Amino acid sequence: GFHPESEESSSLLQTAVSVLQSFYLDSTSQDGFQYSQAILVENDVFLSELRAFAQAKEAAGYSHEELEETFAFLLFDNEKEAKEVCQRGLRVNSSSISTLGDPAKGVYISKYADCLHPRPWYHGKSGYIVICKLIKGKVKVVSENYTTSYTCPSPGYDCHIALSRNDTPSKTSRCQAFQQSQYYVYEVSDGSAAERPRQICPYIII
Repeated sequence: GFHPESEESSSLLQTAVSVLQSFYLDSTSQDGFQYSQAILVENDVFLSELRAFAQAKEAAGYSHEELEETFAFLLFDNEKEAKEVCQRGLRVNSSSISTLGDPAKGVYISKYADCLHPRPWYHGKSGYIVICKLIKGKVKVVSENYTTSYTCPSPGYDCHIALSRNDTPSKTSRCQAFQQSQYYVYEVSDGSAAERPRQICPYIII
């Protein structure tokens, strides 16, 4: 459910902002964003699935580092869309990006809190960011694939990331920076992809 409570929401807002600020790609973003309201998203199903995922992978011999929780980010234009993802979870076939893997078999989520969209934000634009907890698991670095024969999820891995280039951000277009800073996350068992990978758990809407 959604619990907006006054004292809690101000400390929640602080928590959310500090998470966002520690995940900026560009240090100048520090002054560029204003956050007004945070809503804690409590979804016990997703939380218990995140834990179940961690336990299963721990049993499979994953390292502590691979099972560490981090954060990742999604941007929505309106609150309804943001809330919907928090209720339904992040599902396959929800991405227009396909460079790191087949969008029908996995989901894309942003690594950085200030690089959530292929185009730069204009002044006065607002939106809703969903902060998600993420367990990356085994990460495979893949080269970007701009063809229509999509890269498939890699057996034995849980996440693809793009080959990082040493371009300075100013040279990289926003669109490229956005595509390069995505996690492509999937959960495949017996050859079929889960509709909603358990390793992503919506946490806060801001």
